[in-house]
Amino acid sequence: MWSEDHFKTSADGQTWYLSLDKEQGCGFQTKQRYRFGWFSMKLKLVGGDSAGVVTAYYMCSDTGAGPERDELDFEFLGNRTGEPYLIQTNVYKTGVGNREMRHMLWFDPTEDFHTYSILWNTHQIVFFVDRVPVRVYKNNNKPNNFFPNEKPMYLFSSIWNADDWATRGGLEKTDWKKAPFVSSYKEFKSDGCKWEDPYPACVSTTTKNWWDQYDAWHLTDFQKEDFAWVERNLVIYDYCKDTQRFPELPEECSLSPWE
Repeated sequence: MWSEDHFKTSADGQTWYLSLDKEQGCGFQTKQRYRFGWFSMKLKLVGGDSAGVVTAYYMCSDTGAGPERDELDFEFLGNRTGEPYLIQTNVYKTGVGNREMRHMLWFDPTEDFHTYSILWNTHQIVFFVDRVPVRVYKNNNKPNNFFPNEKPMYLFSSIWNADDWATRGGLEKTDWKKAPFVSSYKEFKSDGCKWEDPYPACVSTTTKNWWDQYDAWHLTDFQKEDFAWVERNLVIYDYCKDTQRFPELPEECSLSPWE
């Protein structure tokens, strides 16, 4: 998307490297838009002291930060050496987000590649880490202002500096002497409905595509076991439990991820 001199590939072209220095970061996007499907990428995050550095992997209906955009976010929040990375996920509908969750990971994401995936259909959005569901975001199958299911989305990834908020609320600043900060990517996979104007046939079928069949509308029994473990051990913040911030909890918070 910008700063091509900060983008490099391996000799075989199969691994991509995005770098951040004090001047700028880097990002890429798909040419194709999708509406519903399974989207997956392997990432290895910036190692060492990465305070203030954010690596983002997300889907968005707008190529910029449009005020009416729909968006599904993975954001990986860097930290001081030895402190764990945090994953922040967020969901936007018509430009409105404020639906953050934060999780710890059960591994060091800087040592090797791990798979981060999004399942998106009209019934639920599930964020996965190595096929383990870490967040389930349900639809009530009625017209609403919280579930993005109308606009096709591009896929993006980027690395950028956010030391005004990313690490301990902005208390830990980026140590630019450690730059460049490099994140690595490989094995992007999409199994989704490619958008074709005015309306692709695959959006409305529930028979041809596994990600839009009944079994993908809910977590499986095995996924529920994994999700329960994540809920017990890894959740750092859930906006649906933040009654100070939301004295009246948003409508979607009443929907059970287990159903």
